[in-house]
Amino acid sequence: MISAREIRRRIRSVKNIAKVTGALETIAASRVQKAQSQALATRAYAEAALGIMRDIARYQRGPISHPYLDERATVKAIAVVLMTSDRGLAGPYNSNILRTVIEFEARQPVPVHYITIGRKGRDMMLRRGATVVAEFTDLPASPSILDITVIARTAIDDFLSGEVDEVHLAYTRFIHALQQDPHIQMLLPFQPIDGEKNKDGVQGDRQTLPAIYTYEPNPEDVLRGVLARFTELQIFQALLEALASEHTARMIAMQNATENAKSLVDELTLSLNKARQLAITNEILDIVGGAEALA
Repeated sequence: MISAREIRRRIRSVKNIAKVTGALETIAASRVQKAQSQALATRAYAEAALGIMRDIARYQRGPISHPYLDERATVKAIAVVLMTSDRGLAGPYNSNILRTVIEFEARQPVPVHYITIGRKGRDMMLRRGATVVAEFTDLPASPSILDITVIARTAIDDFLSGEVDEVHLAYTRFIHALQQDPHIQMLLPFQPIDGEKNKDGVQGDRQTLPAIYTYEPNPEDVLRGVLARFTELQIFQALLEALASEHTARMIAMQNATENAKSLVDELTLSLNKARQLAITNEILDIVGGAEALA
């Protein structure tokens, strides 16, 4: 049986771990509310912008064209903007998105290049021998659109130069405190809405009408400015979703770790009391045995 001294040492170690996990839980909790608010506040605008881009991709006619809308006849390479965290201790947050991306890569018949945001994704892809063309770490806790400009330019330039023929976003979409879903979304080229409507604009039992846009001063100038900004917005929104998911997952993971540590302390304390009681019982038996021997 483990000695009382060893049990006391284990209790001290577990209590120290509980202090660390409790502190990490407090830090994550202080960031969760702001991160969630940012992601939810911009989600409606980002989804509306994505809808506009898909409408343009579906209904563009005649001279209205843009490189962001052109589908390549042959896809020779794919780029994935992979968003993970810089640090661990976030439960299944990183492993879920990495598993989803690895499964996505396995389904592709062409090479996949990675633009990684976060050390965990970068390290995993390098260990697997994947092609990492760019990496970004140590982004601010509350990023702005300017913080992702370089990331967006890297992905867009690779697409426009022909290095890759598709660009996908891989991030964890924030649903609510208990659910964060790994998600892969095509960024470039922009796809028509859902890719499932027929030529008459019918999807399911709902009749849809084509969106009609008037461009001033001309379609080329408008699309050149709007689509570039909307592309950056999609990456920015994905990053906000990923940060909200990360902080929420870390808060829950540290909360569970703290509770488990407290439960373990209770179990060890019970074992310590049993060990002390056994030691006292043995001492009493020794005294009684010695007294009987003297008698």
